[in-house]
Amino acid sequence: MEFEYEITGGDFSRAGFASSHLKKILKQINIEPRLIKKIVIALYEAEVNIVAHAFEGRIKVSIEPDRIIMDVTDKGPGIEDIDRAMEDGYSTASEEVREMGFGAGMGLSNIKNNSDDLEINSTVDEGTELRIVKRFK
Repeated sequence: MEFEYEITGGDFSRAGFASSHLKKILKQINIEPRLIKKIVIALYEAEVNIVAHAFEGRIKVSIEPDRIIMDVTDKGPGIEDIDRAMEDGYSTASEEVREMGFGAGMGLSNIKNNSDDLEINSTVDEGTELRIVKRFK
């Protein structure tokens, strides 16, 4: 089963649509609630990162019998220092984004903590790619 979502940078009114939609699908196919929670947290954080930092992005979700793979790509500023960006509390969010309650610097670490595998590739001034994997067993 595969799904794709287009994400528009700056559109906070739709932030969370993909993760909410995926949550409904995972419930319908009887994935364990504790796994659903971890998957949805990881995807929501990735989705909000696109909205807060990038111009646009795409999320491709593949549900396999033993795992879910979420490929997240964006066109945006990229991440200069991935190791630093993984530190709790480190944020490059604008003041405007922070005033809306986002940009606390927990996004990437929350993704890592709620996934089994996380790959990050980023090129400054081009964009970022994430591959988030969560196994069902």
